[in-house]
Amino acid sequence: MSPGPPPRSCDTFVALPPAAAGGRVVFGKNSDRPADEVQEVVYFPAATHPPGAALECTYVRVAQAERTHAVVLSRPAWLWGAEMGANEHGVCIGNEAVWGREEVGGDEALLGMDLVRLGLERADTAEKALTVIVDLLEKYGQGGNCMESHMVFTYHNSFLIADRKEAWVLETSGKYWAAEKVEGGVRNISNQLSITTKIDREHPELKEYAKSKGWWDGEKEFDFAAAYSYVNTARMTTTRGRYCEGYKLLNKHKGSITSEIMMKILRDKESGINMEGQFMTTGSMVSVLPQEPNLPCIHFFTGTPDPARSVFKPFIFVPNITQLLKTSSPTFGHDDPVKKQPRFQNKPDRRHELYKKHESAAVVMETIEGKGKEMLKEIQEMEKQKISEMESILQNGCLDTNQVVNLFSQCVEEELKIYS
Repeated sequence: MSPGPPPRSCDTFVALPPAAAGGRVVFGKNSDRPADEVQEVVYFPAATHPPGAALECTYVRVAQAERTHAVVLSRPAWLWGAEMGANEHGVCIGNEAVWGREEVGGDEALLGMDLVRLGLERADTAEKALTVIVDLLEKYGQGGNCMESHMVFTYHNSFLIADRKEAWVLETSGKYWAAEKVEGGVRNISNQLSITTKIDREHPELKEYAKSKGWWDGEKEFDFAAAYSYVNTARMTTTRGRYCEGYKLLNKHKGSITSEIMMKILRDKESGINMEGQFMTTGSMVSVLPQEPNLPCIHFFTGTPDPARSVFKPFIFVPNITQLLKTSSPTFGHDDPVKKQPRFQNKPDRRHELYKKHESAAVVMETIEGKGKEMLKEIQEMEKQKISEMESILQNGCLDTNQVVNLFSQCVEEELKIYS
């Protein structure tokens, strides 16, 4: 009997031309986490660092890069890394929890979410981000509690990495990994290994290790997901499950996928993509990456749970962006229970201003029929207007940097007004 992973999950999607409309790459992710966990949206500018500097990640220190790119991240407020995000060069990354035949190590190392941020900070293309991640994986390993709790929740990681030209799926099992290049059409990842026989890059000992464990006979064509997990790869896209449901939703809209269609997919509750329950969708992201280098990439984030009653707010990288205060959680420095040993002895209130107001508004939307419907209608209209404004920037190729420097923060202010 194969052990089934816990029902905890995320979904990440990408559509490239010709599946995406308008010669653009469209990326999307739902971050599914414990229902009471706060997700914040934060910005870090590009920076240079002295040679030999060390970097404190969630649990471990790594060598710092000499230069780091500007990044915008959606992340659980208690950790250093991110569930998803983008950098100033149009690279986007989302990660997933995966399980397989290889046991998950219990030692503290780099979280998959740390690797997301490290990839974004250090690479200006999708493939370079993949290289950054696998090099760090080899050097520091992956592991540690992925939940702000004394209950231990650990997993291996898979990543979907996209830029203006292509995407890569990177799936790991301990230190071993396989990567698949996506040059057109659609691709999604969920909580299972999904790379089969199309392997474009791999750990040098990937096949030898599988053979030594008896997972592959060395004769038939090597299938990564079949060897390293319990997935029946022949039925991956036909059996009911979130990977399959995501695959079907992407293919249903193939040829016309826009940011709005991607948002619609992330809001889909029937498929389980928009999760409810003890684990729920706590933050969502959609990015539009035009293939023309002169056009800006546009990244939409909710910063609040349940995309069906949240606003996707646009962010564009321009000079002089200030911190996103209303979606940044309070910090606790050395007094943070995450930093103290033993860890997670208590849980501070990490709610940011938008989270608090949205929490109250969600109650209204659920319980006060007339007022709730009106509020939902207002946030939907606001989002539609923002999408239309962003479309006009992409169509006209005209970007006033002064106008968009506080774009995300101004959208948050508009959303707060609706809630109050």
